[in-house]
Amino acid sequence: MARRTGRRPGNPDTREAILTSAREAFAERGFDGASIRTIAAGAGVDPALVHHYFGAKNKLFMAVMNVPFDPDELLPQVLADGPDGVGERLVRTFLRVWDSPAGAAGVALLRSVISNEWTARLMREFVVTQILRRAMAGLDLPPAEAPLRTSLVASQLVGLAMARYLLRIEPLAGVPAEVAVVAIAPTVQRYLTGDLTDVFAAHPVPGAPAEVSTGTPPTA
Repeated sequence: MARRTGRRPGNPDTREAILTSAREAFAERGFDGASIRTIAAGAGVDPALVHHYFGAKNKLFMAVMNVPFDPDELLPQVLADGPDGVGERLVRTFLRVWDSPAGAAGVALLRSVISNEWTARLMREFVVTQILRRAMAGLDLPPAEAPLRTSLVASQLVGLAMARYLLRIEPLAGVPAEVAVVAIAPTVQRYLTGDLTDVFAAHPVPGAPAEVSTGTPPTA
């Protein structure tokens, strides 16, 4: 009798096979480059089965990362009142998640990022594509500025998580969350929406507006 080919039956190993394939695809190709079809092929299943288990691709990515929060729930709250104060809302929401019982999973993930390059790639993709890039899109900023702004915000938030929760550098590790918000939010706000003309002029970014990328100050 010929061996049956095609979609693998729904068994306890199927979900893990999909996650393994997705983990490899996201690490190698990034979130945008990894298609559901490619992930399904790597797991030996039909693409419809991936949707059955995980839904949309971003939900599959979240399952791979095992993050203790859902950006789909938190980002609308951060962006609800527009650009003014978005840095404060972002930092406050970030700290609320990390200070909750679910934050332990985030600390474990940070430890893994330090020791595992694949996990570091996945974390980088997750932070950029699922949080910061989506936040930037909601602020209606020039697209050419988004990559640098995104990386600057990431440096603040990842650095905050490392210092407060993993390395536990005092007094930052022990101060109330609101103290950290007051100290850090203005910098995050500047990176998100502030005037970075001097930064772009000193360090041209591919795709940036001509008057910025050439270092020529904009005319009044």
